[in-house]
Amino acid sequence: MTARAYWVEAAGRGAIREATVRDPGDGEVRVRTLFTGISRGTESLVFQGKVPLNQAEAMRCPNQEGDFSFPIKYGYIAVGVVESGCGLEGQAVFCLHPHQTHFVVPRAAVTVLPAGLDPSLAVLCANMETAVNGVWDADPSREDTVTVIGAGVVGALVAWRIQQQVDTPVQLVDTQPRRAELAAVLGVEFATPAAASPERSLIVHCSGSERGLQQALTLAAADGKIVEMSWFGDRQVRLALGEHFHSRRLTLQSSQVGSIPPRMRAEWSYERRMQLVLELLTDHPELSVLIDAESMFADLPNTMSVLAQSAGGVLCHRVRYKEDTRCID
Repeated sequence: MTARAYWVEAAGRGAIREATVRDPGDGEVRVRTLFTGISRGTESLVFQGKVPLNQAEAMRCPNQEGDFSFPIKYGYIAVGVVESGCGLEGQAVFCLHPHQTHFVVPRAAVTVLPAGLDPSLAVLCANMETAVNGVWDADPSREDTVTVIGAGVVGALVAWRIQQQVDTPVQLVDTQPRRAELAAVLGVEFATPAAASPERSLIVHCSGSERGLQQALTLAAADGKIVEMSWFGDRQVRLALGEHFHSRRLTLQSSQVGSIPPRMRAEWSYERRMQLVLELLTDHPELSVLIDAESMFADLPNTMSVLAQSAGGVLCHRVRYKEDTRCID
């Protein structure tokens, strides 16, 4: 059968191409896509050609075609329904797959959604997985004073998850005052950078900006820990490490969803982590507040161009594949 797929053909230019989809073989399923999500930070860097050459292999996503020197078919948030294969016909599934109307993958590549989870909310799976892993890396305790800098989807989920997990107040900091409404829905405190509380023992940085990371160094208390969850692509980051970094004995630690923290690996697999993600989304439909924009698949070339140039006004952008597909209001 013939499907349609989104490709980035050159830096700043996307297109919809036809793709041939074969029948599924033994142990495979064919999926009809209902929704995909746009990972704004990573996909914007890919779209703009800003992936460092030495990170090309690390940044490959499952089912990617092409490479970062273009053209490339990239993306990893797909929700669909199984059309045939492995006795899963009619089941809604999540898959790490680029934007494409139909695709065939091994059965092991799809995760069946729980009956109580609206497929249109499952586009948050990848961001929730990143947030869960980031909270594991942060390893918060009830004694910590916690700040999360950057109220994008990942930052908001990290703040929400820390407060939920250890029941300690969390301050979410963002340059956009209107993010206070989001913080209120998620049950966390909010502050603009100018009003952010100082002397914090744990800070998670998710803003993707040099200024945000520098503020984390400024706000951290003595012996404080900063977890860096932003990915800067090929940008060079300059920090004033001659100020508080050494005198306060601060720790700056990276977090990346591709690896489970060492202390968790004996108990947690990637599959078990995803099951936790699905449980959290099923039990907390209020997280749909993070999906605040939507467009049709056919408009994706223009949508990506707009998102890559925007200053972060949209949280999660969902791509819909049929006019009559049910969506969350």
